[in-house]
Amino acid sequence: MKILPIIMCGGSGTRVWPESRESRPKQFIPLLGSRSTFQTAIETLTDPLFETPIVISNQDYRFLIAEQLQEIGRSAHIVLEPLRRDSGPAVAVGTELAMETDPKTIVAVLAADHTLRDRGGFIASCREAAAAAAGGHIVTLGIKPKEPATGYGYIKTGKAVVDNGTVLKVEAFVEKPDAPTAAAYVAAGHLWNAGNFFFRADIMEEELRRFAPAILEAACDALAKARRDLDFLLLDKEAFARAPKISIDYAVMEHTQRAAVVPADIGWSDVGTWAAVCELSQRDANGNSVRGHGVVMDARNVHIRSDENLTTVVGVDNVVVVTTEDAVLVLDRAHGDKVKQLVDRLKSENRREAFEHKRSHRPWGYYQSVDRGSRYHVKRIVVKPGARLSLQKHLHRAEHWIVVRGTAEVTRNDDVVLVHENESIYLPIGTIHRLANPGKIDLELIEVQTGSYLGEDDIVRLEDVYNRV
Repeated sequence: MKILPIIMCGGSGTRVWPESRESRPKQFIPLLGSRSTFQTAIETLTDPLFETPIVISNQDYRFLIAEQLQEIGRSAHIVLEPLRRDSGPAVAVGTELAMETDPKTIVAVLAADHTLRDRGGFIASCREAAAAAAGGHIVTLGIKPKEPATGYGYIKTGKAVVDNGTVLKVEAFVEKPDAPTAAAYVAAGHLWNAGNFFFRADIMEEELRRFAPAILEAACDALAKARRDLDFLLLDKEAFARAPKISIDYAVMEHTQRAAVVPADIGWSDVGTWAAVCELSQRDANGNSVRGHGVVMDARNVHIRSDENLTTVVGVDNVVVVTTEDAVLVLDRAHGDKVKQLVDRLKSENRREAFEHKRSHRPWGYYQSVDRGSRYHVKRIVVKPGARLSLQKHLHRAEHWIVVRGTAEVTRNDDVVLVHENESIYLPIGTIHRLANPGKIDLELIEVQTGSYLGEDDIVRLEDVYNRV
């Protein structure tokens, strides 16, 4: 029996701000170890039990996904949502893709931003869930609680699906509780809801048709009108927009009579807060953990993350300090759930730091803001070997490029010139231009923009190998 994994990869992860932001959310960040949780999820699925995964994500993350797959030498089928519609429509799309292969296909819906410590136990649980799914059940993995957590939903279990079996019926899915209720749930043997689902494609289609026909209809139409864009499958926007914005839990799982659960003790975490990151990080005898440049003195249970700047904590216990290039978070570990409220406030104030990092990744490399003023903006630009930007022009700004590493191939109107290290070139307002890296090493340059308007939307693209025209 083979399982087709569908990896949900579109969340924004605001509770681990400032490292996680909409431009590069937590599933693409190495919160634990050297790999992102997305990469770790992909590598977990290399067992022969699994087919090549389908990744469903927001179209804004298409090149991040492709880049991270390339980094670990893995492949996947990437499906892009033109707008966010929660997990219900995404599961419907995955179901229909599986139906095209075989209605009896066993599908596993998995999250890209979760982690687990026991890979062998996870695979064993998947086999058990797949066997129950083949018999017509919609199966979730229920995590055995290690504490009365208030940040997770719970599953009330019933009798075994098969006599003397370990797969249990789901009596009810219950919402995230307060602390006393969580303690009562744990005492009663309830399980954490990990949000992973296993089902036969035809069974899920049947339940969607019964409980959420509008979702199924929109998903089918969006797939029928989808188009190929490079290596991506882009769903039709108008059709997908008709899908109600709802999770698969509310759309199907809370209504179906087919729900079952496999109790699992696999070291699972949704890595949803900084407290969870601390818990999963390597700590010293005082409970302190440091990632990057940090020093802790006379303090306990401190977590420091700082890749660039030296960050120090003296005599303050139970705090998380996250230092990035443009923001610092100092957090009492007991108030981890308030980070989302903080980000909501920053968004209401239209703070750039709530949405994007100083380093912005692009399919050709990245650029990073160095300094800015009312009529200038200085950037560091890195272009990967063999990559090139779009052929473009600007209506409000001129640009000065100074090459500090590698060789730049610059199209400037009708001319193509090579600009070497320690050389520069000037592009006046309105110049049609393109930057490319013809070399074997990264091209690095400093760009100085000057003009009356310096927004990223002042780009008129004329040609683009990444189909962004």
